[in-house]
Amino acid sequence: MRRVIRVVSLALLAVCLTASAAFAMEIKLGIVTTPGSAQYIVAEKFKELVEERSKGDITVSIFHSASLGNETEILQQIQMNAVNMGVITLGPFDAFVPEVKVVNFPFLFKSYDHVSKILDGPLGKEVLKDIEKAGFKGLAFSENGFRNLSNNVRPVHSVEDVDGLKIRVMESALHKELWRVLGANPTPMGWPIYSELEQGVIDGQENPVSVIKVFKLYEVQKYLSLTGHVYSAHIDVANLAWFNGLDPEVQKMLSDSMYEAAVNERNWNRENEAGFLAELEKEGMIIDKNPDKASFRAKAVELKNMELFTKDPSTAALLDKFLEATK
Repeated sequence: MRRVIRVVSLALLAVCLTASAAFAMEIKLGIVTTPGSAQYIVAEKFKELVEERSKGDITVSIFHSASLGNETEILQQIQMNAVNMGVITLGPFDAFVPEVKVVNFPFLFKSYDHVSKILDGPLGKEVLKDIEKAGFKGLAFSENGFRNLSNNVRPVHSVEDVDGLKIRVMESALHKELWRVLGANPTPMGWPIYSELEQGVIDGQENPVSVIKVFKLYEVQKYLSLTGHVYSAHIDVANLAWFNGLDPEVQKMLSDSMYEAAVNERNWNRENEAGFLAELEKEGMIIDKNPDKASFRAKAVELKNMELFTKDPSTAALLDKFLEATK
């Protein structure tokens, strides 16, 4: 009898261990930036929430500092499910889903509150749904913030001062075309770019103040103009097929956790922006806090009627929706 009980007990233990092992899961999440950056803050909070809520059955491994390649390469790996998830700057998505570039249309949003209202609403959900056609599950929008121009050649107050500057831009057709229209020599380049700035391979770059501060670009850039020309979002994504294959309860937990992580990071960015700017000034950057944005806006509006937005009817229609909603 004891032998029977022992056999049954061992069998039950084996079943329990097998069930536990079947539920245990590692999520691989890729970003190009370093600890302390906006993307890392999203990833770290997501990891904390998921591991706490799953009681450790689900672990999140963060591959940071471009250890998996640039953002385009990480997106390709997510498509193949070699990497499950990523926190990716919106710009590189336009090579996969043309409609996404609409969110980066220059001078679209008036404020951070305006951003939240639109991207957490129906239009934001439409963009997240659109990227499913490329095999991505869009979970949330986090952010870098409003992008500003820095360079090491001269102060930039109006769009005329941009003429001829060699500016690093994201690997995005929209960003390249925008800076061409503004008069610069745009140079698409992956991240990071510190050494290229230091060596003078490029004159300048454009990023939110948090990025300039975290990556110490003030060491290799003298002039900063608060142009706020583009709101820079991240799209926090997963491989669509992998995500859809998960238990619905796990899907909801991951979705809720990523949205909370995104909102947490947005709040961090917005609450610290003034402090970041003060630190850049303290480090010696010469900052134009009130550049002639109207001169930039007058040039940038030309993009609406260019093939970049008119060629694809769905992109043109989505841009009209965004322009109407953000009047």
